[in-house]
Amino acid sequence: MAATVLATINPMLEGRMVMRMRKFGSSGLFVSELCLGAMTFGGTDGLWGQVGKLGQDEADALVGSALEAGINVFDTANVYADGRSETMLGQSLRNLGVARDDVVIATKVASPMGKGPNHRGASRRHVLSECRASLQRLGLDHIDLYQIHAFDPTTPIEETLEALDILVRAGDVRYIGLSNWAAWQIMKALGIARARNLAPVVSLQAYYTLVGRDAEREIIPMLDSEKVGLMVWSPLAGGYLTGKYATGTNANGRLQGLDFPPIDRQRGEPLIEVLKAVARKHDATPGQIAIAWLLHQSTVTTVILGAKRPEQLIENVRATSIRLDDVDLSDLDTVSALPIEYPGWLLGHSSR
Repeated sequence: MAATVLATINPMLEGRMVMRMRKFGSSGLFVSELCLGAMTFGGTDGLWGQVGKLGQDEADALVGSALEAGINVFDTANVYADGRSETMLGQSLRNLGVARDDVVIATKVASPMGKGPNHRGASRRHVLSECRASLQRLGLDHIDLYQIHAFDPTTPIEETLEALDILVRAGDVRYIGLSNWAAWQIMKALGIARARNLAPVVSLQAYYTLVGRDAEREIIPMLDSEKVGLMVWSPLAGGYLTGKYATGTNANGRLQGLDFPPIDRQRGEPLIEVLKAVARKHDATPGQIAIAWLLHQSTVTTVILGAKRPEQLIENVRATSIRLDDVDLSDLDTVSALPIEYPGWLLGHSSR
């Protein structure tokens, strides 16, 4: 982890934790090790209503708490609550009088934003038009990190990267990233960008948790090799790693009505018990330990926290003060280890 952490750290309130700053991939940008996700902003009904129904005052309180905690990066997407998330995040920054250069604003494009076939995907037309729409909703003159939200099999990667390069050269976007792409797709994009001298891909936003370590098979080794930053979404697996969904509990949380992300609960039950034991040792919660484990992984740049209340956010921020020892890490790694698949078992044998 030392390679990604800035030597100088920003102090939080006196007598409390510190928020470390980490280098963002191979770029010169530094971001806080925790990020506030705005997916809970602006939902009304349907999917976004299940995720969160925060109004503007509630969003302002969360953004204010994040800033007070030392968080400098905020993540949203054009599709979240049909654009209302972007609008509310931008309004919060204005309501709180936040200086533009003090924050890193990330948003995403590719999800459907209309009924027609050209209102979705990663085509030049959609990327360029949606960037303008996002800038208008956010009320900003530029986006710090513009991410392709999903892989579009109908659009050549070259077209997508060229569109992003146009935005960078125009000053509308500072850095570009990907989200939820396979390792081979990311590697192909990196190669094309280098060969054509296009703006480089500096980050990937991906699902990675103790109960979902699939990214370790191909994606994380590739990110390490190519010095691409990793933004982790859903670090608590939709709340599962808080322990409230364990056998014998009657939680009424989001996973009861929205089974996302999918979780192998048979493998998860033993993990929850170890999480609780490590949490007791550190006088912490299972959720804090799950986040702390991610912060101990060298590939992770920032962990995106979603919250509905400031106190919920601050509880998770306390994970930054937890230092897991070798025994903790070994116990957590062992109980959550992935089943070995080909070519992993053969590569391991060859390395030995």
